[in-house]
Parts: sequence; C-alpha cells; structure tokens
Amino acid sequence: GTAMAEAEALVSVDYEVSGKVQGVFFRKYTQAEAERLGLVGWVRNSGHGTVRGRVQGPAARVRELQEWLSKVGSPQSRISRAEFSCEEKIAALEHQDFQILK
Repeated sequence: GTAMAEAEALVSVDYEVSGKVQGVFFRKYTQAEAERLGLVGWVRNSGHGTVRGRVQGPAARVRELQEWLSKVGSPQSRISRAEFSCEEKIAALEHQDFQILK
C-alpha cells in the first residue's frame, strides 16, 4: 500500500539538539543509534553548546532517530529541545555512513 511506500521513501533531515548534550558522549550514542537503524549522515558539537547534524535514510527509521534525539540521547544527557529542519525526500543517500565530525 501507499503507507509502505511512504515509509520506505528516503528522506534527509537536519537536526539540532539543545540541553546538556556536550561532554556526555552524545555524539557517540547518536552514531551508534543511527547505525543500529541503518541510517547515514553526521553529528557534531556546535560552537554554542548544542549538537547538530544530518540524518538520511528510510522515513520510518529517520522518525525513530528523531524520537530518540528528542527523548533519549546518551545516559548522562539532558535534552531540553530537539529541532528538525530542511526535511526533504531524496532519490539516493548522500553519505556512505554515519560519522562523528570534529
């Protein structure tokens, strides 16, 4: 059905997570969660205390990571807000894997 096709469509989403998210292994846990879900993209610490990145993959899996970024994070983290932007359907993945950028 249509719902299945929709869930399988590839999407790209940018994210920024605010709160106590630097210095608490947030990037490493995000990478591990993304890899578990089979997603690609990147994550990095921003210059102003947030964690930013991009995630790409099947829409349903991307939703799972968005949920995780909003509510779970790393064990020591305290997420105050997760914002998502620039969501778009893509024809193919633009990244090979999910990297932690410096």
